[in-house]
Amino acid sequence: MPATVTRKNWLEARIALMAKEKALTRLRDEVAAARRDLPRVRIDKDYVFDGPKGALGLADLFAGKSQLVLYHFMLGPDWREPCKSCSFWAEQYDALRVHLAQRDTELCCVSRAPLSKIDEVKTRFGWRFPLYSSGRTDFNFDFGVSFTEEQDGQTLYNFGTQKCSKGELPGLSVFAKDDAGPVYHTYSTYSRGLDALNGVYQLLDLTPKGRDEAGLPWPMAWVRLKDRY
Repeated sequence: MPATVTRKNWLEARIALMAKEKALTRLRDEVAAARRDLPRVRIDKDYVFDGPKGALGLADLFAGKSQLVLYHFMLGPDWREPCKSCSFWAEQYDALRVHLAQRDTELCCVSRAPLSKIDEVKTRFGWRFPLYSSGRTDFNFDFGVSFTEEQDGQTLYNFGTQKCSKGELPGLSVFAKDDAGPVYHTYSTYSRGLDALNGVYQLLDLTPKGRDEAGLPWPMAWVRLKDRY
């Protein structure tokens, strides 16, 4: 644990740390601006997703908005349960969507599981956010989150910086569309790039123990599906 000091000494240390926090905030703003300036790629492939009301195209997932934040949720076609880490992230999505809508943005999730399994998972955890099935398309493979047995162990994940495993890995992609109708891919992030999206981790990072994962077999080894704690 940290040292115990007087209030005066604590304040001095806190102000010194604030200088670093401000520098990080400025850098974060700079990176966010660069992210907004990334070029875009037009999506010409016809992807088909399954939802509660039937088949949908990628443009339909926008739900009338011009921007779409899409989380690649790990739930494979033959999985009995969803990924506990993706579920850890997903617990906040229902609360976020109403606010994102005010900034012309929709949030949804996509996995390769059949719709029947998706419905079962959503009911189990009380989730209301859209979770669509991409099982009939190459969408997950095209966006670098699903891999074949032949690709197992190759350095393909996270823009070719990490080895992949057969099956599913997490990620997030952002899309935009204009009045003319085409959909564009503007951004994707994977692996540690997803950290900033997790409210629990952001709060734990403010505490003395932090994430407290150093002694675990792997990060997030402590995480469970919320009805398994």
